Amino acid sequence: MKIIVAIKQVPERDAPLRIAADGRWIEDSAVGYTINEPDAYALEEALQLKEMHGGEVIALTLGPERAAAALRDALAKGADRAIHVLEENIAVLDSLGIASQLAAAVRTESPDLILTGLQSDDLGAGQTGVVLAELLGIPSATIVMQVEVTDAGLRVKRELEDGWFQHIEMPLPALLTIQSGINKLRYATLMGIKKAKTKELKVMEAAPLNTSAAVSLERLHPPEKLKRTQMISGTAVEAATKLAEILKNEVHAI
Repeated sequence: MKIIVAIKQVPERDAPLRIAADGRWIEDSAVGYTINEPDAYALEEALQLKEMHGGEVIALTLGPERAAAALRDALAKGADRAIHVLEENIAVLDSLGIASQLAAAVRTESPDLILTGLQSDDLGAGQTGVVLAELLGIPSATIVMQVEVTDAGLRVKRELEDGWFQHIEMPLPALLTIQSGINKLRYATLMGIKKAKTKELKVMEAAPLNTSAAVSLERLHPPEKLKRTQMISGTAVEAATKLAEILKNEVHAI
């Protein structure tokens, strides 16, 4: 089974983030980057499927030169080879643009299965995987919690709402977006890091897009910090009723 895992490089969670001078993205000169956590779970699932059923795992990313570090990490953890679609200005691409670039690379490999994380830690749109599946013309399933290979293809467990789950059967090739926590992430071993240096890391230039971005990020704003105290008077019943109204209609906590 040939499995492609789409990996995104994102800022580390504890990285000091500052908005760039143009206001359209972050100032990344002093920011540390790492593999998007949901994508790390997708990679681990691919590696476990390979261990059970054989085949190869190919890590795929779209991004600037620094994104190669995420691919080297994937290779050190056990991916067989990697593909880097070089795009220095990834911030201007919307989900369709990103998926289009990934689709062009995927078509050169004809994989049996494509795995992505459910969403990215930086933007959190959760669209790239399903858009990629649509562009490739293959079935997809989202929020996947379990993957089982069958004679007919796959049987997957999806997470729904309120503790409900859905079990569906799918043919191959297919694309799955993996939920975080589906498995236990492995660390790169010293031997894995050494082997990664000899594994193939193919660099491809981003393909020209036929359409302009449907969505553009015009400006970022830091979260507004407010400190406000509101005193609630009245009897215990009146105060509780007023507090419930505030939590529901103003804070939207219930």
